[in-house]
Amino acid sequence: QRLEKLLEDTGIKLSATVSNILGVSGRAMLEALITGERDPRVLADLARGSMRRKTDALIEALTGNFTSHHAFLARAMLDRIDACTATEMRLSKHVEVMLQPFRRRIELLVTIPGEARAAQVILAEIGDDIGRFPSAADLASWAGVCPGNHQSGGRAGSGKTRHGDPWLKAALGQAAVSAARTKDTYLAARYRRILARRGKKRALVALEHSILIAVWHMFTRDTGYADLGGQYFIERTGRARQTRRLVSQLNQLGYQV
Repeated sequence: QRLEKLLEDTGIKLSATVSNILGVSGRAMLEALITGERDPRVLADLARGSMRRKTDALIEALTGNFTSHHAFLARAMLDRIDACTATEMRLSKHVEVMLQPFRRRIELLVTIPGEARAAQVILAEIGDDIGRFPSAADLASWAGVCPGNHQSGGRAGSGKTRHGDPWLKAALGQAAVSAARTKDTYLAARYRRILARRGKKRALVALEHSILIAVWHMFTRDTGYADLGGQYFIERTGRARQTRRLVSQLNQLGYQV
């Protein structure tokens, strides 16, 4: 973001044309700018692949006032980005080595739709020994993804969730967003069903809860995720009941069915 802001300070709006300014094409243009090339046409000619179809837009985006001072700052920023990337790669390799004894758990987690990236964090937070949680409800409560139960004087208060484990909740949130975008899955159907009644935030928390419940059963039984399908709620309520409801809605809209 700082590198992009530096480029905009020079009048170069590369991010408006290039989706990733640190990609192959973007990086080549940046390196050329740093080494002293200022001709927009020469810089645009460094584009690769499909980017070559945007030559005119690139020429316009690369027209600016990039000075030697900006080149010095850009070089420093790129060196720092490269150093962080190298550190990230070393950490990723180390994490892979540490996860070898728990490879079976990871294989189970990635069977859940949308769980590929969050699997490592979920395992790190809940641990390998699922026996510490007597039931799936205990795990969901500990993680803070189940509705709160606040009562005083016989009156029920807010159902806001507790804080729980922030790292686990963040990973579950990412997994829930990914699962909500999947096609013809139980989690996507559940998300749409709750979204219409309770809103986006509550629907995502409900998906986090469902994912964690599934994780407890998968770890307990050592079995993969069994998706109920996108038609689960229609089949559960019965096709006849669903048909009557939809026909009634169409009749209320003025259609004769």
